[in-house]
Amino acid sequence: MTAAREINEPQRNRLPTPYVGRFAPSPTGPLHLGSLACAMASWLDARAHDGVWLVRIEDIDPPRDMPGADRLILEMLAAYGMTSDRPVVWQHDRGARYEEIFKRLLEDNRVYGCACSRAEILAEDARLGLARGVYPGTCRSGTHGRPVRAWRFRTSPETVHFEDRECGPQSQNVEAAVGDFVVRRADGLWAYQLAVVVDDADQGVTDVVRGQDLLDNTPRQMLLARAIGAAPLRYMHIPLVTDAHGEKLSKQRHAAPVGTENPLAVLEALWVHLGFERIGADTMASFWRCAVGLWRERWACGSPSMPGRRRQ
Repeated sequence: MTAAREINEPQRNRLPTPYVGRFAPSPTGPLHLGSLACAMASWLDARAHDGVWLVRIEDIDPPRDMPGADRLILEMLAAYGMTSDRPVVWQHDRGARYEEIFKRLLEDNRVYGCACSRAEILAEDARLGLARGVYPGTCRSGTHGRPVRAWRFRTSPETVHFEDRECGPQSQNVEAAVGDFVVRRADGLWAYQLAVVVDDADQGVTDVVRGQDLLDNTPRQMLLARAIGAAPLRYMHIPLVTDAHGEKLSKQRHAAPVGTENPLAVLEALWVHLGFERIGADTMASFWRCAVGLWRERWACGSPSMPGRRRQ
């Protein structure tokens, strides 16, 4: 058994690269307040660091995608004053690149075929006393003649540490908390974890600003990034927008789409959600100008190569 290791993410002051941020929505429907909050925070962070802001459409799950939602999302962002600084990337165009990286991981013995069904994994978790949904490593040494259903990334007993700019110090032993995770699904589609890591690396992303529902995904993505030789990123996970019952807004829960009739009022409301006092601007241009300055005072670092400051 390999001894457990501690992995500490290098501080961003060791990465003197220009700031590149991104907003990467899935086109499963129009933007709701939660997704717009993420777009807003990532856009502000890029502007506050004099950086580049990218939009990437994460459409690698066709059964869930809504026809035309990608264009609708781009139109909604534009109505709120946010447009990508470079041409928009669609993940459906990136399959060959994912295949290339997948083959490299396969050659390096970092991924392996798995024959387990979800029901089998849950049954084995119960038998072994593992948390529900943790992959127990059943097929690590082979599928014993059973057909491969999915492909998994081979984890190791190490604790990954990183500093989140909003949430503070984070750590996770991915092997214990998640197990070997899927990078290619049973239906042949690429898993989110692989696609997002490859895209961030290829687009030169330095900073990820997104919702706290993705916080526990970060250690998996850090392990994958390290495996493909990608540079480490800086992360900031913002508070989620919730409904009256305290549930996260999501397209799966039929969250109402954001209207574009009064964008200034929506921006002001989300600005308060992000922890600031209402600006009271009379135009969208003046709102953004003021918001960028205030965001820079609280979150930017004087230089995009320096670590951010957490809210007090």
